[in-house]
Amino acid sequence: MSFTENFSPEFTSWVLIPLLIFFSRVADVTIGTIRIVFVARGKKQIAPFLGFVEVLIWIIAMSQILKYANNWPSYLAWAGGFAVGNYIGLWIEEKLAIGNLVIRVITARPANELVHALREAGFGVTSLDAQGSSGEVSVIFTLVKRKFVQDVIAIVKNYNPNAFYTIEDVRFTSDTIFSPPAAAGKKSLFGNLSTRIAK
Repeated sequence: MSFTENFSPEFTSWVLIPLLIFFSRVADVTIGTIRIVFVARGKKQIAPFLGFVEVLIWIIAMSQILKYANNWPSYLAWAGGFAVGNYIGLWIEEKLAIGNLVIRVITARPANELVHALREAGFGVTSLDAQGSSGEVSVIFTLVKRKFVQDVIAIVKNYNPNAFYTIEDVRFTSDTIFSPPAAAGKKSLFGNLSTRIAK
């Protein structure tokens, strides 16, 4: 006996099935979004497991639910679940703060103070002199874990609010990554999990 037989056909078709479609779609798209991010970050140990769970949800849940997807609430639930799943997946990835980033800072002011402040905070810094469109500039590179990006930006803005900076993803690095002692104790919503995944 199917659990849908406990409800009226109208309630099943117009309420229950669309809700099941929505939440199932949210679940598999959320996992799929995180899996794609992990693949981009080179986390090949975790991505296959997420792919397995994603497809399992699709086969078990979606194959049953789609038999009833014959009205407009079901179509809206499908599209809405896809959109919400993408949002939740990216939100979780942001909270996990997985991976490393290169922050490049370009400033017309002498960078000695900024370099010193970053190194005092525990960040590794490479600096060099360059020529900009309006004269000499200083270019600073620092490689940081994603969870420390805001710490670096705060130091840069404190030094020079008008400094130009860019942030780029890094897929692979050696082990020479500096973790600032002051920030190392910080915990995000998924702090413990992100620490385990990042290793």
